[in-house]
Amino acid sequence: MSDSNQETIGSPEPEPNAGLNRDPEDWVTGDEPMTAAQRSYLDTLAREAGEELPADLSKADASKHIDRLQQRSNRVGGDGDNNAGS
Repeated sequence: MSDSNQETIGSPEPEPNAGLNRDPEDWVTGDEPMTAAQRSYLDTLAREAGEELPADLSKADASKHIDRLQQRSNRVGGDGDNNAGS
């Protein structure tokens, strides 16, 4: 069946939600530069929120900002009223 020297992916035990709730800091590629898709979407969300963010974010940091800004955006079901200064 399985050769003990063979590299594998996945898990021998089921992982609930397939890791969808894994902290971005735990991502294998989390320290790589953000993807073009992340950059584009983050730019849109940041513009809507009136925020400026560094252009050299990692994938993990970009994901965290996206999650945060989505909560403020009417675009994805946020209430749009979570102003940081309020």
